[in-house]
Amino acid sequence: MDYSDMYRNGEYLRKNPTWDAGDSSWKAEQILQMLLEHNIRVRTIGEVGCGAGEILVNLQRAMGDNCVFRGYDISPQAIELCKPKSNAKLHFFQRDLLQEPDINWDVLLAIDVIEHVEDYLGFLRAIKGKATYKIFHVPLEFFVLSALHSGFLRKQRSNSGHLHYFTKDILLQMFNELGYDVLDTRYTPGFLVSRGHGWKDALLYIPRRIGFLLHKDLTVRIFGGYSLLVLAR
Repeated sequence: MDYSDMYRNGEYLRKNPTWDAGDSSWKAEQILQMLLEHNIRVRTIGEVGCGAGEILVNLQRAMGDNCVFRGYDISPQAIELCKPKSNAKLHFFQRDLLQEPDINWDVLLAIDVIEHVEDYLGFLRAIKGKATYKIFHVPLEFFVLSALHSGFLRKQRSNSGHLHYFTKDILLQMFNELGYDVLDTRYTPGFLVSRGHGWKDALLYIPRRIGFLLHKDLTVRIFGGYSLLVLAR
């Protein structure tokens, strides 16, 4: 079984018709803030697994015309969604980025991608040399309540195509073992953006907010709802 088939044959689009485009402006804000805080000068940005392309659209809107943006996705349906958004400095390609030679961007984005990739370790090794800086956004879906709720992770696999589930510690250990130089990490509260997951999710709103103020790591490990944004070299 090739798990990537769902992105080529339209299955993912049928299950996720918006391709999470509604979260894209928020994600772009997180990325832009990290770049600004580290004073990273950017002329070229590429995104692997760009989906509907809205993250790059929002970044271009904020950063202006001094940067070239390139989005790659293996899904023909995703690239069809992207085509009307192309312009002179924003380009989209239905290609496997790992098969593309001679790429050397300033920044490579892998936003909510590695959990979808069957061989994510090979993927991370392959993209390491394709940009000076890499920004990853990864949902932290392995937490106490997700382990207790037998259907949560199964649903993430069947509906969202998530093949792997991470904690912050596992991610940081993985990046270290692969030779990445991690410059910055921060939690992002995705549960504040993606609402409408039912009454059980609504019950977790208050403990996720209040607990995070008291002890960030412990709250994320127990209640979930957060992702990790990582800047690496």
